[in-house]
Amino acid sequence: MRLSLDFTGANIVITGVGRRGQVGEVVARTFVDNGATVVLIDRDPAHVSERANDLAALGASAHGMGVDLTDPPAVGAAVDRVAALTPTGLHALVNLAGGFAASGPVASSDPTVWHQQIGINLTTAYIATRAFLPLLRRARGSIVFFASAAALPGAGVAEISAYAAAKGGVLTLMRAVAAEERDSGVRANALAPTSIRTAANLTSMGDQMKYVERETVADWTLWLASPTSGPVSGQVIKLG
Repeated sequence: MRLSLDFTGANIVITGVGRRGQVGEVVARTFVDNGATVVLIDRDPAHVSERANDLAALGASAHGMGVDLTDPPAVGAAVDRVAALTPTGLHALVNLAGGFAASGPVASSDPTVWHQQIGINLTTAYIATRAFLPLLRRARGSIVFFASAAALPGAGVAEISAYAAAKGGVLTLMRAVAAEERDSGVRANALAPTSIRTAANLTSMGDQMKYVERETVADWTLWLASPTSGPVSGQVIKLG
């Protein structure tokens, strides 16, 4: 049975909700099914508009914004737009934006891949978190970061050092925010899934792997964003 929590009146920003068949699609749908208003952010304006329109067609309150999350001025402008939509503040920020690429052995790796993985996985989470914190403080909201099982102790990281380092940085960022924002009432936690059953992963790795279902990711995100998980902050939850 899927998790059900009351998010009526809650305002949620979810980054990285672009292409159909990815995890953000189900996370966003889960929030609106539980009453939330969602603002979807992705670097591709066409894709994020499509996802927002899909939800609006179901009667949900959903807005899509095309934003480069590595560009602080662009994110600042997006915050101004979100503030106009959410005068009571932001109840959750879900930092889903990211992506995977193997960097190969460190000795022969391409620095371009390193910078790309740090940019899309860690820099996006940092800039979005920094920019939206004032709105999160207003509603004493929650931040859900997305790390990876590859960033946890004992994980196999050979030939994926750039991705693993970026996701390890996400965990450090989460812990810093949890400690710094404790008195403001803003909580921060992270999910660290193994491979998720997305359209992209099915195409690249096939359907014989053991995947974490998108619905499982959505339910845990919902719980971490809800008052039900109120005592929980600074924690990492492995999925899979």
